[in-house]
Amino acid sequence: MMIKSPAVLWDFFFYNIFSMTKRILIQGVDGCFHDAAARSYFEGEEVEIIPCDTFNSMFEYLEQDSSLMAVMAIENTIAGSLLQNHELLRKSNTKVIGEYKMRISHVIAALENQKLQDLSEVNSHPMALMQCEEFLLQHKNLKMVEKSDTAGSAKEIAEKQLLGHAAICGEFAANLYGLNILQKGIETNKRNFTRFLVLADNSYEEYCNNKIDKASLVFTLPHTNGSLAKILTIFSFYDLNLSKIQSIPLIGREWEYRFFVNLTFNDYTRYRQSIEAVKPLISEFKILGEYSKFSNDESK
Repeated sequence: MMIKSPAVLWDFFFYNIFSMTKRILIQGVDGCFHDAAARSYFEGEEVEIIPCDTFNSMFEYLEQDSSLMAVMAIENTIAGSLLQNHELLRKSNTKVIGEYKMRISHVIAALENQKLQDLSEVNSHPMALMQCEEFLLQHKNLKMVEKSDTAGSAKEIAEKQLLGHAAICGEFAANLYGLNILQKGIETNKRNFTRFLVLADNSYEEYCNNKIDKASLVFTLPHTNGSLAKILTIFSFYDLNLSKIQSIPLIGREWEYRFFVNLTFNDYTRYRQSIEAVKPLISEFKILGEYSKFSNDESK
C-alpha cells in the first residue's frame, strides 16, 4: 500500500472538506460530451470542469493532485470499448467510484440566420460524421470536413464567425457557443449510448456512500484448458452477473490475455467471497473500482 505524503493528504482534506466545488477533469473542450456527462452526473453540485487535451494527460493530472476527479468514456454501444482507456485505468492508482450512461444525440448547428440551404461545409469528429451518414446523404450540398472534436467544431465556427459552415455536435455544445440549431436528432442510430466512468484518488473511496452493487476487475489467466470457464463458473455460483468482459492480448506472451470484467451483485459479502475463491486461479489481479451501478430507463 502506498503511503501518501502529509502534503498530499492535506490537499485532499482541504479541497473536499472546506471546498464545495469539485474539480473534474475531462478529455476534450468545453461543451463536449464528456463535459455534459460530468455535469449531469454531478447535477446539483458545484463543479469546475478542467479540459485536457488527451486521456494520457488527464491521468497525469490525477496522479499529481489527489483532490481532482475525472469523468472518462470507457465504451460506446456503436464504437465498442475504448481499449486505450482500459489500459490507462489499469496502470493508474485511481479508482472507479461511479458510472454514467448517456444517450449520444447529434444536432447540426450554424451561425444565426443561416439555413441548411445556405451551408456548404459541415465540420465534426469523424465518428460523429459517420453516425449521421443518412442525414448527410440527404444534403449533398454539405462537404464533410473531419475535425478533432465535435464541440471544438462548434467553438471554431462561433469564434471565427464562419458563414456557410455547420457543426455536428451535441445540443449542449451548440447552446454553449451560441449557435443556431437547425435540426436535432440527426444521428442514424437512436440507440447510441456511451458509458462514462467517474474516477478519483484512492482517498475518495469513503466519499462514495451509495450502495455498492457493481465492480470492475482486471486479471490475467494462464493458457490452459478451461481457465476462463472455471472463473465464470465461480462467479455464477456466487450469484454474480457478468455484465461485461473485454479481453486484450498480452504482448510477448502468445495466447495469453488480460481480462477486464464488470460484475453486478445484490450481496456484497458473496461478491467478496467470490473474489477470494478465484484468486488462486488468476494472476495480476486488481480491483479497478467498487461502486453503485447507473440506473436509467432510457439507457436500457
